[in-house]
Amino acid sequence: MSDSKKFSRLTANAKDSLIAQMSKSGSGAGVSRRAPARRSVVAGIPDSMCDFSQLPGYKELKIHQTIAVQTGIMEPYFLCHDGLAKDTTRINGEEYLNFSTYDYLGLNGTERLNNAACEAVRKYGTSASASRLVSGERPPHRELERGLADFYGTEDCLAFVSGHATNIWTISQLLNRNDMIVYDALSHNSIIHGAKMSGAARFSYPHNDYDALERLLSDSRASHKRCLIATEGLFSMDGDLPDLPRLIELKKRFKCFLMVDEAHALGVVGETGHGVAEHFGVDSGDVDIWMGTLSKSMCGCGGYIAGRKPLTEYLKYSAPGFVYSVGMPPAMAATSAEALRILVEEPERAKRIQELGGFFIQEAKRLGLDTGHGQGFAVAPLIVGNSLVAGLLSTAMHKRKVNVLPIIYPAVEDSAARLRFFLSYSHSKEQIAQALAIVAEELPKVRKLATSFSDESASN
Repeated sequence: MSDSKKFSRLTANAKDSLIAQMSKSGSGAGVSRRAPARRSVVAGIPDSMCDFSQLPGYKELKIHQTIAVQTGIMEPYFLCHDGLAKDTTRINGEEYLNFSTYDYLGLNGTERLNNAACEAVRKYGTSASASRLVSGERPPHRELERGLADFYGTEDCLAFVSGHATNIWTISQLLNRNDMIVYDALSHNSIIHGAKMSGAARFSYPHNDYDALERLLSDSRASHKRCLIATEGLFSMDGDLPDLPRLIELKKRFKCFLMVDEAHALGVVGETGHGVAEHFGVDSGDVDIWMGTLSKSMCGCGGYIAGRKPLTEYLKYSAPGFVYSVGMPPAMAATSAEALRILVEEPERAKRIQELGGFFIQEAKRLGLDTGHGQGFAVAPLIVGNSLVAGLLSTAMHKRKVNVLPIIYPAVEDSAARLRFFLSYSHSKEQIAQALAIVAEELPKVRKLATSFSDESASN
């Protein structure tokens, strides 16, 4: 029996166990397969329709939690860190090597950024107090946007209070049912949901398969008014880059807009951290929409769109996620603006990340570990086989005082479950080598343990 089938059997057993537990305890009306659902005063509608515990998604969550308990996997999420999460962190008073931080440039908590934030709080308080359209506009917002526009060499930039919402409301506002959106199959959730909300025809192409993209455009482009091609600048799960020159060629030939999400690429990719355009040596103006987030290299919160003035002006007055949302706290804008200045002044930070990323790939391969599509940047995956193995390995790493989280199905295919390492300017090669050595030591053990769980499940 294959590992995936064994894991499915384990999931089924956990489901039966959960149903039995809930039925025995009397909780969860409507869970029992035999007991008829009680009727509410509205004829034909069972009580379970107003019980959150009966939501299909919640039941699925409880099944996965039951599997975790049965197999000894710790809950890896929502761990409370006692202070700054840098190359090391403290969890419940104990120090861990830390590979679960977006602080790529090692700037979070530095005196320069803290001073920028504190000065902005003294001047503007802790809140923008309203949407920027109403009365929430403050000088740090414009300072940040002007800095990002100059950084990308674009006419303008617009900052949103949420990175996820930046993609959703930009994409859904720019296109409609007469248009089409084509995106890489591994694009971020926010790109996919933005495409869904737009009402446009949606097509995904296999990851970085530009021949497939070309066929899609050849078949469908002429049937739609506008077309948007969306991709990531550094893929958040796999740590690889798109072929930007090929994308630009296709977008020009088929008369499309091109959008690049640089959430993980800003400050990390390119000789001076200017992103994927710098890496490939192309004109940034050939990309119509530069998107990114401020919560990673920029040590703040929110997202941005950089491009031509008509694009940002239209979004400023029409995108619901901007118009009807409170403005970004001025202190966050001031902090990210200062981080951007440091990146420009200290391009060696980007070079350091790339050096560490290259070392990670080299050392992992020396140890026989699978780095997937990783190309040696701040996002470094280790493919381990399936979700059960990934969960057990993350637990084993935690016990060895290394904080690195698993990425499991449905975020990725079950066969591509992984540990995802985030590398920071603060890390040393010695720390990376130590963590990878522990992976190499623990992985055979957890694979053996996972097989025993699956075999036991299959025999029941």
